[in-house]
Amino acid sequence: MKTVYVHSFESFGTVDGPGLRFVIFLQGCPMRCLYCHNPDTWQINTGKSYTSDQIVKEVNKYRRYLKKGGVTVSGGEPLVQIDFVIELFTKLQKEGYHTALDTSGITFSEAQKEKFAALLAVTNLVLLDLKQIDNAKHKLLTGHENTAPLKFAQYVSASKTPLWIRHVLVPGYTDNEENLIALANFIKTLATVEKVEVLPYHTLGVSKYKEMGISYPLDGVNEPSQDSVKRAEEILIEGKY
Repeated sequence: MKTVYVHSFESFGTVDGPGLRFVIFLQGCPMRCLYCHNPDTWQINTGKSYTSDQIVKEVNKYRRYLKKGGVTVSGGEPLVQIDFVIELFTKLQKEGYHTALDTSGITFSEAQKEKFAALLAVTNLVLLDLKQIDNAKHKLLTGHENTAPLKFAQYVSASKTPLWIRHVLVPGYTDNEENLIALANFIKTLATVEKVEVLPYHTLGVSKYKEMGISYPLDGVNEPSQDSVKRAEEILIEGKY
């Protein structure tokens, strides 16, 4: 039985999938997004270690509240520990839970398609954070190119797995209208998208940077205006462009 490093649990999550959800935040992430509000999840070998059985036992404490919801695995980047997620989701589905995966898709690899097929076989919903459609801007924003996330989106769609697309709107980094239109056009090519969400950038994680003694990369960047959020929603959700 595999073990996993967990950052934290959220017993009654309402924004990470349909209904009330038990959310598991795993440790470890290869990306260094400039706006990351959880830098304490970057390292994989910190936090508390759990087996899949221990997590299922924890989830079962809230079973009666999760009947119309389910369980979401988030991070960090949960697919850094993909083997564990497959094992956990397999057990959760046997217990009757709806399983959702909150990921950036950054770890996707054509060479590991069999493993990703096994993952999607026990995943009811993928919440995919598409950060920037422009490759150069994506690399500036995250430290990585966007090839893997985009291929993962296409793979999930081809696998007929339901998708929720999320886009964090960061002034000066992800709110360019030309980029938003290009992202909207890409999303249109995905057959299983059920929902698109625009998530306004916020500064709630700044205190964590101070506690960890690291500088905050977007110091001075303000939260997006209501008008810019509305325009992004018009483009990405309503297709008005």
